[in-house]
Formats: sequence, C-alpha cells, structure tokens
Amino acid sequence: MRPAKFSIFILLLLIGASVYAHVGSPGVIYQGKAGPYNIMVNINPPDVIPGTASVSVYIDNQQVSHVYLQPVYWYAGNKGSPRSDEALPVKGTPGQYQGVVWLMESGVASMRISVDGPLGKGSTVIPVMAVSTAQRTMPASLDWELAGLAILLVVLMITIIGASASEAVLLPGDKTKRAGGKKYVAMAVAALILLGILYGGSAWWNTWSRNYRRFMYKPPLAHTKILMGADGMVLQLNIDSAWLKKNNESMSFVVPDHGKLMHLFLIREKTGDVFAHLHPTRKDSNTYQVALPYLPPGRYLVFGDIVRWSGFTETISDTVSIPEKPFPPKTPDISQELFHDPDDTYVISNAISNAQNLYNAKPTLTCGKPGIAMQLADGSTAIWQHSANTPFEANTVYPLTFAITDPSGKPAKLQPYMGMMGHAVILKDDGSVYVHLHPVGTYSMASQQIIQNRIKGNGKIPRLPDPKVFRDSIDRLVTRIRSMSEDERNAWLNAGMKGMASMQGMDGMVTFPYAFPGPGNYRIWIQMKRDGKILNSAFDAVVE
Repeated sequence: MRPAKFSIFILLLLIGASVYAHVGSPGVIYQGKAGPYNIMVNINPPDVIPGTASVSVYIDNQQVSHVYLQPVYWYAGNKGSPRSDEALPVKGTPGQYQGVVWLMESGVASMRISVDGPLGKGSTVIPVMAVSTAQRTMPASLDWELAGLAILLVVLMITIIGASASEAVLLPGDKTKRAGGKKYVAMAVAALILLGILYGGSAWWNTWSRNYRRFMYKPPLAHTKILMGADGMVLQLNIDSAWLKKNNESMSFVVPDHGKLMHLFLIREKTGDVFAHLHPTRKDSNTYQVALPYLPPGRYLVFGDIVRWSGFTETISDTVSIPEKPFPPKTPDISQELFHDPDDTYVISNAISNAQNLYNAKPTLTCGKPGIAMQLADGSTAIWQHSANTPFEANTVYPLTFAITDPSGKPAKLQPYMGMMGHAVILKDDGSVYVHLHPVGTYSMASQQIIQNRIKGNGKIPRLPDPKVFRDSIDRLVTRIRSMSEDERNAWLNAGMKGMASMQGMDGMVTFPYAFPGPGNYRIWIQMKRDGKILNSAFDAVVE
C-alpha cells in the first residue's frame, strides 16, 4: 500500500470508524486516582468538532494548588498535543474545579488530568471520543435575514461601481452627467463577478457540508437473527458488509475488553423485564454468535459493546425477536465452538414503570428502589444507598452506591467479575439511553490502556497490522484467556487493570459514578459475584 493511501486509511480508521460507546449518554465519568489524589471527573464532549468539552474535577477531601487539563490526541501522541489549561476552583464548592477544553481534531483522544498539591504531583489519562454526532442548523429567521443583507450588499456594491464608472469620466469641476454605456457595462460586469463569488462560496460551503455529513459518526449497521443449533437457539449478529465497504471500515481490528471481544446485552423492549449479559464468539470478522439461555419470547433491544485497535469504543445497536416456540431446522453455518460462557448471565424481573408484561414471564426477582432492601438469588441482600425522598436531577454526577450483605447480615465478600467488583447497565424506559459502566466510571479500561501505551510511544503513529494476522492473534489470545482458571483469569485481568478490581467490594460496597442525561424512568441492572456465583439485581430510578 502506498504511503499516501495508507495515511488516508489510518485517518478514516480514526475518524469514521467506531467512536461512540453507549447510546444517548455521551458524557465520560472517571473515578480513581491521579497520583496520590482521589478524584472524580465528569467530561461532556462536544457533539460538533471543533468544539469545547466542559470538564469538572472533584478532589476528595484534599486541598490542592492547581488542576490542569490537556487534550492528548491518539494520532499526535504526547509530544504533538496542545499545552494544558488550568481548571479554576468553583466558588462555594470546595474541591471542585471547572474548565473548558477545545477539541480541534476528530478521532480518538484523551484528557490528561494533572493535579499539583501538598502531596506532590499526580496525573491520569481518560479516554474521550472526539467525534461529530450532530449538525447545527441555522434558524429560518436568521437565514432570511442573512439572505436579505446579502442582496442589499450586492445591490449597493453594483450601484457604487456603476456610479464610480460614470463619474470617473468627468473632468474636475465638470457637472455634466455622462452616464453613457460605460456605467451599465461596469454594473453588468460587477454583477457577474459578485454572482460568481456568491456561487463559488455556496459551492465551497456545500462541499464542506457534504464532507461533514460524510464523516459524521454513523454506528455500524447490524442484522441480528435467531438460528436453531444442536442444543438450542443461537443469536447471530452480523455487521453489514455493504455498510462497511461504503464507510471504508474493517471489523478485523477488535480487541478484548475484560477478556471478551464483545459484551452483548439483550433487554426486552418496552417492558425491560428480561435482561441478559452475554459474550459471543467471533465466527469471522463481521459475524458473532452466542448460544442463548432460555429467554422468554418477545422483541429485544440488542446492544453490543466493542473496542477497536486504536482505542475507539462503540456500541452496535439492533433489535431481535425471540420466538415463542423453537423452530426446527438446524442451521449448518453455526460455529461448532459455541458454548455457554461462564460469565454469561440473565435475569427476569417485574416490568419497568407501568409497562404491561405481555408474556406473563415469572419474575425471579423484584426490582428495588433507593433505600429499600431487595433479596438476591443466594439469600444475600442489596440496598441502594440513596435516600428514597431525595430525587435525582439530570446532568448531576451521583455515586450510585450499593451495599451487599450476606444471608447472615454481614457485609458480603465480593469476588471480581471479569476483572471488576461489579458491572452495571442503565437503560431509559423508552430505549433512548443505554450505558454500560463499572466502579471506575463509564469509560473502557481497554481503551484507556491502549491510549496510555500510545502516549508512552515515540510519537510515531503505529503501523496498522495486517488484518488477518491481527484478527488471528486476538482470537488466540481470547482462547487462551478462556482456557484459564477463574483465579488465573482474574489475576491476568487485574494486572492489566493495575489493581482496579481491588479498589472496591471488599466491604460489600460497590459504587458506580454516573450522571443521568435527562429526566425520565430508568432501570439499573447490577452484576456482582459472591461464592463463585453471579448475582443479578435491578433497581428503578425516576429522574427529574
């Protein structure tokens, strides 16, 4: 591949590939360390690039001297990124700092948060996907006002040129009017030139507008269907090859996150009473298959989370209908390597808000609410540590804290589940908001590791590997992770996450930082592990 074509391919991979994980919840929240300091960060990226990201930094019970914010772009590395800006203290809110950072280039980026205080200096890097997801439209009134002003300016300019051509042929002191033909010729030439300028400007603007729309983020088009395998139903998710070709994308560069190539979530549409967290096997670059547990029939929302080689995170969305009765013929193209992943889990609960359970599925648990204890499958108890009388407000960061007690009432000893002390999924009842988060925040740990390794590099953009070689090497890695014992797998994942799993859960408490993006009814599913068993719980929240 020629260098010029290779550079264009890299650019397209960075800009047009996968850039937005989650649905309807673009904010990035980080909870963790910046050197010796405990911090929580809320980043609201712009939906138009170039644009400004608002950044709020919360320092936990510590006085610091300065907080700096610096965008670090994947393609530029550490040396090629702009200088940092200082975040300023928020009056009346001790420990909170606020800043605005310009994101000038599309692609994978990160925000370096640097803290300077009495304990010394510390910093951390948080993945941010800088990508255009919206297009601003001009109000109709302003459109007409600008058109009117443009016409007025053109008429005035033509008039001035005509007058100057007419008066220019007079001698000083000569008051004779000689408009003649020169005046009208000059006005005609001026009109043609001005119209040419307007046409050229319009063509230039339309070209930029088309290019902007072309490179706006568009989630991959997926087709999900149910097949019948030897041991039951199989879900197959296929990413449309025509869509990939049209957008110059490749699905060969997916990397594991928490040891899985894809985290797939099925939630029954409208009722929200059935929830499944599954981990498909990759059959080929564009096709994923997973053996389904018994799930009640109905139409399901499908969300598949993946991470790319460059650190881009993405959620692939679709819907699928699970039939009431399994249909007969066995489909020959089902992978023989399918199996029920030990980390797969599902749960049936009561319907969300006032939705009717159309299929009368028998709930295995009843969803809890803030401040009210709910019983889990193994006899333990989960309590959402939030006052039942305190409403949630949109766009406010909350520590969603859950206390788990064992059957004897003592704090439960939780175990790592895929490298973390808990996983959570939040869905708005109309399906417009979906987010998969962890105790460290809403970002992907794999994405953060990729960006950190990129920053440590020598500044050169890493060469894109051969697609087949890369895909095969990743498949071998995933197979090796699957073959590990649970203790070996947790140790391997925890090493890659720098001990994040040990940050929470030892006292039976798990916290997920999150800001609900808008008012409405939300359901939160929590997955934890105790005594080798995955525990599911679900809670409902009303946001004002």
